[in-house]
Amino acid sequence: TPMETSDTEEMEISSDNDKALDSTIDSGQQRAAAAAGTAERTLRWQFSQVKGTAWEAVNEQDIISCVEFNHTGELLATGDKGGRVVVFQRSDSGLYNVYSTFTSHEPEFDYLKSLEIEEKINKIRWLPGHYRANFLLSTNDKTVKLWRVSEKDRALEAVEPDPNANAQALRLPRYVPAELIVEAAPRRIFANAHTYHINSISVNSDQETFLSADDLRVNLWHLGITDQSYNIVDIKPNNMEDLTEVITAAEFHPSHCHLFLYSSSKGSIRMCDMRQRALCDQHVGIFEEADDPSSRSFFSEIISSVSDIKFSHSGRYILSRDYLQLKVWDLNMATKPVEVYPVHEHFRRNLCALYENDSIFDKFECCWSGDDRLVLTGSYNNLWRVFDRQSGGADVTLEASREGVAPGSDLKPRRVVLSAAAKAAAAQSGAGQHAELLTADSLDLQKKILHLACHPKHNCVALAATNNLYLVVSPHN
Repeated sequence: TPMETSDTEEMEISSDNDKALDSTIDSGQQRAAAAAGTAERTLRWQFSQVKGTAWEAVNEQDIISCVEFNHTGELLATGDKGGRVVVFQRSDSGLYNVYSTFTSHEPEFDYLKSLEIEEKINKIRWLPGHYRANFLLSTNDKTVKLWRVSEKDRALEAVEPDPNANAQALRLPRYVPAELIVEAAPRRIFANAHTYHINSISVNSDQETFLSADDLRVNLWHLGITDQSYNIVDIKPNNMEDLTEVITAAEFHPSHCHLFLYSSSKGSIRMCDMRQRALCDQHVGIFEEADDPSSRSFFSEIISSVSDIKFSHSGRYILSRDYLQLKVWDLNMATKPVEVYPVHEHFRRNLCALYENDSIFDKFECCWSGDDRLVLTGSYNNLWRVFDRQSGGADVTLEASREGVAPGSDLKPRRVVLSAAAKAAAAQSGAGQHAELLTADSLDLQKKILHLACHPKHNCVALAATNNLYLVVSPHN
């Protein structure tokens, strides 16, 4: 009958809908399981190698102050407080060996201002290499230098003069094969342009210009001109008593040569377009969160100060680091970050103690992985954090340490809890099986990962821990 036929059709449709729903649930579960599996792989890291000494007593001059991979990841450069630059080269086995060591800066004295200029290397930035030669910029507080690091495997043949030889027997000098040596030579010195301490340098995507930023100004340089630069940002007030913020970092866009960012001690990030104005006093965008008056305290401005900013490799996002958090900003939404990752939230209750011992003023760096999936930053006790953006913010805390690790061994995750009671409770719940539990009060504030860098192509991270350089890799490449 027609009614029986209708009931049969409804049952078939219902059955089809159930099957479709089951299929959707199954595919969703499969995607979730696949994402969880990928997150587990991306958050699994192995110890690769460590460079430096294991001595307890550390020479102040040997403390690493910056780390940077070149564009291919084949070279890795570190700078220290003694003004030295050490370049490592990646071997076929994937390990990095010392390639070149040279003194980039030496201590100076400004007699006009009776000011001593430290030799500490603040930043290193690589330029694209040419045939058998690589170029990098290094800076201390006042002077930027362009270095050429090149190989030589030929030497001029020594010719002994023969006074009795005639003109036909004249021998011209020639180059002959010799032992390979690597030498570093300064090609340009960019000086006398900054009144305050340089905190950032960034090479433009046009590969012809770069910027240098100090506390109050950003200058634009041409790589071929050393005696003049162009001031593109100046926030110095006429009366220094009216000064309310300083510049903390600056960086060019990875592909648009007219765009650059600079961050401030008030927690804001400004984007400027050099096509609009010669002096970029007016920004084209400002990335900052609205201030919540109810949560303000004496420390609010200090912990909101941006210590580092990085464009993603795609140029779509900005990664910023303040004292307690990592934030990811979308260039199309300046009102609030699209992602916020707490780094060491357990210190929020101890801000007074951190202020008294000056730890609250530590400047932590951050970086993107080569595929922009992971964001990384450092913390205290030689801990460092990895956050997986594609897995709902899944994260892992790891420690840079020599103890109990061998090349190729997995790093055991760490978990920081507020107190000994919380540690005991977590241990009883079985949380200690997957991660080693640490209390916030037991963390060593003198051991800290301030500087780190990610390989541009592989999941390899270089971590500077005092005078040691740790290299760790992820099996998920």
